[in-house]
Amino acid sequence: MRKFLAILVCKLGHFVGKFIGKGSSMPGQVALKICPDILSRVTLPEHIIAVTGSNGKTSTVEMIAAILRADGRTVVYNEEGSNQIEGVTTMILTHSTFGGRMKADVLLIESDERYAAHSFRYFHPTEFVITNLYRDQLTRNGHPEWVYDAILPAIHPDTLLVLNADDPLSSCFANGHEKVRWFGVNECSISSGTPSGVYHDGAYCPVCKSPMTYDYYHYNQIGAYRCPSCGHAKPKTDFTVTDVDLGSGELTIDGDVRIQLAFRSIYNVYNILAAYSVCRCAGVASETACRVINNYILKNGRMVRFTLGGHRGTLLTSKHENSIAYDTNLRYIRESNTECTVAVIVDAVSRKYFTSETSWLWDIDFAQLDCPHVQRVLLCGRYANDLAVRFSFTGLPQEKLELHPDITEACDSLKRGGSEDLFVVTCFSDRDKLLSQVQREPV
Repeated sequence: MRKFLAILVCKLGHFVGKFIGKGSSMPGQVALKICPDILSRVTLPEHIIAVTGSNGKTSTVEMIAAILRADGRTVVYNEEGSNQIEGVTTMILTHSTFGGRMKADVLLIESDERYAAHSFRYFHPTEFVITNLYRDQLTRNGHPEWVYDAILPAIHPDTLLVLNADDPLSSCFANGHEKVRWFGVNECSISSGTPSGVYHDGAYCPVCKSPMTYDYYHYNQIGAYRCPSCGHAKPKTDFTVTDVDLGSGELTIDGDVRIQLAFRSIYNVYNILAAYSVCRCAGVASETACRVINNYILKNGRMVRFTLGGHRGTLLTSKHENSIAYDTNLRYIRESNTECTVAVIVDAVSRKYFTSETSWLWDIDFAQLDCPHVQRVLLCGRYANDLAVRFSFTGLPQEKLELHPDITEACDSLKRGGSEDLFVVTCFSDRDKLLSQVQREPV
């Protein structure tokens, strides 16, 4: 009776919640109060694919869903973005019969890394993708190794782990686990002999804490690592990017699968590879996966084209308080070699809490914008002055910087003149404030 009531209330709550903006997690929260073990009482599909990590979860999940649907599978996933246990419960129950059987071939879950152990308490994924682990929202998450410890209890012995071989911390999940498949990127045009960013989180081995060496880096601590002391090293990969040219937007997987990139970013390379890898593990043919992700344009708003006055603009959305997400977007601008103006907007620090804590700005390598084709940089939003202090340590000429605490005023300034390309770097909370001022275009 409790199971039926929990499903009924969840379905009704989701229907009503869609009209008040609380339809993704609130119904699941109520259902869990009615029947705390409801997730152990429903019949789930044969395939349960989970994705977690510091960055790339939403984009990777979206591409996995697209590939599986092209393969003829019925896929249910948390498109509304709520990725903690309440949101997962809402998703499962609203797609279940009143008898508790999910109507899908595949249950695909984007899981918050800190709460994965709670989401998978009553069931476990058949395939579990872990994209990466690095410093992210430090006020909330603390150290990446703390997040690693939070994920570890969510891993079941029967689960097939699909791991990023290039991440020295994520790769540790394979220790003592028998079922593992690896994805990674070979040394290629994007590789470097030195780490990017203002810090080096790959300096010490996550296993024995001894100094670690690298054959090459792709970004930050992601690359081909080796620990001379304990032997922890990048493993041989099962799914491999064998060549990538971000300039021409071409990607090659396993030597013969060629993909055109709609978004020429190293992030996109890893997200595509993760999606491709787990779908191949789930039995999808490489031709099907390639056809779907070739020139794939994300629907999640991470990248948006728009016009503002005479400017053709590109919105590059970064995760809150995540310096590596910002660094990757700044690298994209630097490597564009297109005369442009850049607007950096920080008007909110978090969607979940208010601390005005901006120390994470100092972890972002804003000095990447110190290049000839960046003509000016607008510092916008409530924290424009914090940005100005940070930028005073980058080496950018002072005459290139403009301060605009009011986002509307910054947009009006851009409308009044100029026709150079415009790149806007901001987070999710601030994205909509900009989009209300511009004319959106298809990517």
